[in-house]
Amino acid sequence: MFTGLIEDIGTVAQLQPISQGLALGIGSKVITDDLNLGDSVAVNGVCLTVTQFSGAHFTVKAVQETLDRSTLGGLKIGGNVNLERAIRFGDRMGGHFVQGHVDGTGVILRKEKIGSAYWFDISVPAEFDRYIIYKGSIAVDGISLTVARKSVGSISISVILHTYQNTNLHYLSVNDRVNIELDMMAKYIENLLNHKGEKQKSTITETWLLKQGF
Repeated sequence: MFTGLIEDIGTVAQLQPISQGLALGIGSKVITDDLNLGDSVAVNGVCLTVTQFSGAHFTVKAVQETLDRSTLGGLKIGGNVNLERAIRFGDRMGGHFVQGHVDGTGVILRKEKIGSAYWFDISVPAEFDRYIIYKGSIAVDGISLTVARKSVGSISISVILHTYQNTNLHYLSVNDRVNIELDMMAKYIENLLNHKGEKQKSTITETWLLKQGF
């Protein structure tokens, strides 16, 4: 579990195709000071497991399903990625609950500086609309952000200067793809409502009663 508060911008140092996936070598002087084998790290919002680490570099592996659903398959050597270690019990909870389970990708339609903030318009798949609300939370490349505007098939977000400077957003341009993770609470609520009206099917039937001697 993550918060969507990015700890560091890492650098892609290695991309190695493996059976059914890709191994990514990433450099970071910040998160590697407290990293162990098996730890979870969100890379551009995708939860991955550390398989190797040495000094200021660590390696994670992504399976083909993850590559198909996210932007990780399009990374290049020298590229910049958002990094966040999993939260620990007792940590302050900023941002919102981010699982690192990317739902799909969006495309940056507009990037504009207005006053002291940066505005991004991002296209999202139409099926995401029902999970997105005005002023609700959404994770973009692992960054916890607030929906400032919503239209069918797109959202707008306003990013303060600190977030812009300390994430990969300042490297991104129009037409770049980004990972999108919807607020998990919206998905839980939808699931609950979908089952609320279902009638509980009883296993007690006339045939069962006859077999029991009634």
